[in-house]
Amino acid sequence: MQEYEEISNNLIYGRHPIVEALEEGRGFDKIFVQRGIDYAFNKMIERLAAEQDIPVQVVPLEKINRLTRKNHQGVAGFLSLIPYYNLDDVLAAAYDRGETPLILVCDGITDVGNFGAMARSAACAGVHGIVIASKGAASINPEAMKASAGALNQIPVCKVRFIDKALYYLKENGLQVIATALEGEKYIHQTDLTVPTAIIMGSEGTGVSPAFLKIADNLVKIPMVGNFDSFNVSVATGIILYETIRQRRTD
Repeated sequence: MQEYEEISNNLIYGRHPIVEALEEGRGFDKIFVQRGIDYAFNKMIERLAAEQDIPVQVVPLEKINRLTRKNHQGVAGFLSLIPYYNLDDVLAAAYDRGETPLILVCDGITDVGNFGAMARSAACAGVHGIVIASKGAASINPEAMKASAGALNQIPVCKVRFIDKALYYLKENGLQVIATALEGEKYIHQTDLTVPTAIIMGSEGTGVSPAFLKIADNLVKIPMVGNFDSFNVSVATGIILYETIRQRRTD
């Protein structure tokens, strides 16, 4: 029987409710544990969370107090608003349906509005799955859900511990990996997107991580005029996915 109370749509708190939810396999986006909490409880939370790849953040008491003023007992967490999928299952399903896989990989996208908008474009473009890191990614909270216009309820999201391992896995399974970069060798419309493809989109501040650029098979850029050096990441995603649709359409 579920004894925990949910507030703010997806926040629960208290030692027993958090442990109960973890043992039931309820997905969390993140768990906050008060700094200085007793060692045995902290280790139990870390163990249970690690089994599901859930990040645990040790924070001052004030941080948890800002989340709730109720009796949180030094621990609180945000339940996932969506289920997460295994990347291998998503890829296998696409191949089983005879479709050409298209995967969107988000590297360091932390703004929930941008992430939601990217998911919306991905759903419109027939993307089979979105890959995000278990740490350092935008929270899939009510704001992200709203920005996605319901797309996050339709498109599989795969949360992985290491983006680089996911990229190598995709390459081993027949996908070309392309990354957006200002130093790209060719424009997006000069790239063959009709083959199985994974597209890496990086944060607006730093772009795609150098380590992931090295893994990519091709670095691509979007034609631009004027003095700006980049598009908003959600706009850039829409442009690239539109080009993918344009190339793949047969009618």
